[in-house]
Amino acid sequence: MIVSIVVVLALIGLLAESGFPAAKFELTLPKTLLDGRYELAQDLSDSQGRRIKDEADGAWDAKVTDAVVGQYTLGGDQTKGVLVISGMYGRFQNTNEARDNMLKGAAEADGVTLAGGPKTFTQDGLPTVSCEVLTQKKLGRTMTYPVCAWTDDNTGAMVAPMTEKTATQDPSDVQLSFYARLTLQVRSETVKPIQ
Repeated sequence: MIVSIVVVLALIGLLAESGFPAAKFELTLPKTLLDGRYELAQDLSDSQGRRIKDEADGAWDAKVTDAVVGQYTLGGDQTKGVLVISGMYGRFQNTNEARDNMLKGAAEADGVTLAGGPKTFTQDGLPTVSCEVLTQKKLGRTMTYPVCAWTDDNTGAMVAPMTEKTATQDPSDVQLSFYARLTLQVRSETVKPIQ
């Protein structure tokens, strides 16, 4: 009887793991991004990353190992531009839904308005990237910025870049295809094999 209970419990454990991809990659925050143009200014993984991990905890289609949040500055100067990456790594089943939910969450943040998109970009052999344009009022000024997201079997993240020039752009002038390519470059520099 005890043996059969152990066997049943082992089978339940195997079924719970079935359908999940193997954990091969993790999301990192390197010291620089985009060929060294952006420098890591703040690693917010302990505070903001913990919140992301807590929100994902208990999801039936995700097994989150950890979350990372980093703010990068253009040439080390925040007044020239910033790039924020916020994401997680682990094992994910419904990558399209996870990517869509990230963008939906960004568009529903306090004081934020969805001004364009989302629009989806695909490229053979690479994860799908979806992007949208957001506006936000701060100190009586409206800022425009793109947000793009990807989710693959092991990693998912949002990338939000902003420069002084792009912050004042008309939302209709934001070239989301450019930011989708930029996001894939960020992904190539932040996703590393698990050691």
